[in-house]
Amino acid sequence: MTEAAFRKIALSLPDTAEGVHFKVADFRVGGRIFATLAYKKEGCGVLLLTPEQQAGMIEDAPEIFLPVPNKWGDRGATLVRLAKVTPDVLEGALKVAWTNRRPKSPKRKP
Repeated sequence: MTEAAFRKIALSLPDTAEGVHFKVADFRVGGRIFATLAYKKEGCGVLLLTPEQQAGMIEDAPEIFLPVPNKWGDRGATLVRLAKVTPDVLEGALKVAWTNRRPKSPKRKP
């Protein structure tokens, strides 16, 4: 998996736009970041997951996923090793992160 492939899969999700945050490419839905290429020099992308989602992904594939090594990692920010992840696994993980950040439907009034 390459940085370009990560970008292509992220941008294939509905209403996703690429932006820049602190000189790093990020991917947003509804103006909210769900993934970045903040660790591309280390060969990783970053997914913004819940701590529970992160734990599940790490348990299922510890060779692919690991927490970001700082307080953001404690909050669910998760590294994905690009050299080890397959396109279908990355697409599924990006969809989870995208779903976490997409705008919620407005509540209907009774």
